[in-house]
Amino acid sequence: MAPSMTDSSTSSPSSQHPSLPTGEEVEEEFAQHVKVLAGIDAEPRPEQLAALGAMLVDGRRTLLVARTGFGKSAVYFSATRILRDRGWGPTVVVSPLLALMRDQVAAAELLGLRAVSINSSNLESWSEIERTVIADQVDLLLISPERLANDRFRERVFSTVRSRPFALVCDEAHCISDWGHDFRPDYRRLRTLLNDLPSSTPVLATTATANQRVTDDVASQLGQDTFVLRTSLDRASLHLSVVDLPDDAHRLAWLAQTLPSLNGSGIVYCLTVAQAETTAKWLGSVGIAAAAYSGGVEPARRLELEDQLRSNQLKALVATSALGMGFDKGDMAFCIHLGLPPSPVAYYQQIGRAGRAISTAEVIAVPRPQEDAQVWRWFESVSLPPEDICFAVLDNLHSVEPTSIGQLEVAANLGRSRLGILLSILDVDGAVERVPGGWVRTGEPWVYNAEAAELRRELRRDEANQMLHWASRDGCRLRYLRESLDDSEAADCGRCDQCTNHSWQSPPDQIKVAEAADVLRGADVIIEPRKQWPTGVPGVKGTIKADYRAGVGRALARLGDGGWNPLVQQLIDAAESGEPVEVSTEMARACASILKRWNWDQRPTWICPMPSRRRQPVIDAVADALGSLGKLPIHRALTQIDHDLPFQSEMSNSAHQAHNALARIRATPELASQLPLGPVLLIDDESISRWTLAVAANALVHAGSGPVLPFTLRSF
Repeated sequence: MAPSMTDSSTSSPSSQHPSLPTGEEVEEEFAQHVKVLAGIDAEPRPEQLAALGAMLVDGRRTLLVARTGFGKSAVYFSATRILRDRGWGPTVVVSPLLALMRDQVAAAELLGLRAVSINSSNLESWSEIERTVIADQVDLLLISPERLANDRFRERVFSTVRSRPFALVCDEAHCISDWGHDFRPDYRRLRTLLNDLPSSTPVLATTATANQRVTDDVASQLGQDTFVLRTSLDRASLHLSVVDLPDDAHRLAWLAQTLPSLNGSGIVYCLTVAQAETTAKWLGSVGIAAAAYSGGVEPARRLELEDQLRSNQLKALVATSALGMGFDKGDMAFCIHLGLPPSPVAYYQQIGRAGRAISTAEVIAVPRPQEDAQVWRWFESVSLPPEDICFAVLDNLHSVEPTSIGQLEVAANLGRSRLGILLSILDVDGAVERVPGGWVRTGEPWVYNAEAAELRRELRRDEANQMLHWASRDGCRLRYLRESLDDSEAADCGRCDQCTNHSWQSPPDQIKVAEAADVLRGADVIIEPRKQWPTGVPGVKGTIKADYRAGVGRALARLGDGGWNPLVQQLIDAAESGEPVEVSTEMARACASILKRWNWDQRPTWICPMPSRRRQPVIDAVADALGSLGKLPIHRALTQIDHDLPFQSEMSNSAHQAHNALARIRATPELASQLPLGPVLLIDDESISRWTLAVAANALVHAGSGPVLPFTLRSF
């Protein structure tokens, strides 16, 4: 039976119990759909047909694990067309990726399918989209997993979808598994949804990045009789290389030297937003069309940047992992990593953006061992928090009166992002529930699985070690990645820098290295002051009065940058190990240059070092150096009064950070009456949360000082 390419919104269901296709019909119709989607010469892959047959003919829940560019979306596009032509309701696709949703809305139109998405970027359109779904004018409904947690969505929209037979697709299915590299708690709601669906509901899950552990976990959550189809993860177009360079100045110089010699356009991945912005700025300064892309970029601007890369108006988009799964540019010719993701699986997923519709694409890794490790430690920590913190959250929730996130931060030493993830996990597990005004405890028992939590932490550490090994090993680059995903067909690729003499290793021009070093070390890092006390902290409340706030401050470096940060880290390491600390003349002059560029309302007339239990030698050395250069007196007008309190670095949210700093820091009593007139330059080693600076400034002003102007060696 030939498929209809008409808009299904004009048709009505053929019956209350629509039919399913035969195997022969699936084969015939999919062959036509593939030609529409991929070109007149395209032929179905056997695995695509096997997945369609299992899903539509055999009625089995199906998990398809296949490389990027394989055509997984073609399977559920075709399934949707086949089912809609037989009177079925819309297909619901659960996906965590806005870029994927945008691409698929456009791609589905090739088969005459009307696709719409409901996600955080189109809030203003939700009501209209809901009306079209209810009116059966939508063929493919793409939703984020968070929509499944929304009562209003389930009541108004999903209940309408479920009123007639429909198909369910879970894209990027590795997110279901908390063993996966990109676990999303709300994805686990699919288990409840799947258990409630009729057994006749066609269900397909797809992913490109799942090893055997994750595959088994996802399959078990789909159901006992899940059909698992794993394909080869080889990518014949990819040429993998590693370039080893000593520091970021050399890496940026190499990048400026190498990009013009690469064909086409592509992505340069960075681990942090600051690194992406600095790299894009550097490339622009040497005449290369580049732009920074991260989760902090406005949605409309992200769309614009994606379009500019697709149309090759940009040579490179310098991106964080925010540009990852779901972005589709078939002719993307290169993918470069300035710093490596924390696992082989995450790396394989990101390089999968390249070479999808061209014969050759260059994949080049430029590791930053010291800087990478600092970021990886954060990734290791984002799974389930320690048991005592989990129960501190539960114990501070009530069954009726809602508790806000701010109130929970006072009770649990956990950052807001991780606290949100924990609440999502507890919500999915049925122990808590989101209500207007915050969260309540349901009364359902909850057990902390300590063994699983420790296994996950060990897994994250092991994955990071695998990346270190991958970057330095002899032997095929792609084979190692495929083996890490348990690809049974993994073999030497014959294309990477280890299998051939093909390498992008080259010494950058030393003039360019010096220019890059100036860029890395020349940007002033601004430290914005805290203006509001956290909710629930004893002794303080509401707005910090303007006269008692720290002023806008400056820092020499950012954590993880390739400019001054490595030297700052050396000073901190020396202080913590008891070795002598000496600020070089070059670093002292760089600090002084920042002070000279500072647009002061009033210049500081004296210097106050921050008290520190572990790093006092660093802070004192910087204060002494700046005092000498600026001929400013140094007064140790602050002291710590309780040395048994936790270190400030152990505090994970604003409530705990502010409370800990308030309990520790005081103006030195004997100096309070002798403070010099005029503004004070407050020196600290680093600014993580800015609460130490806020509390210190408050204490100094109350003791009689002038305005407080913070300066730190690095900021976060």
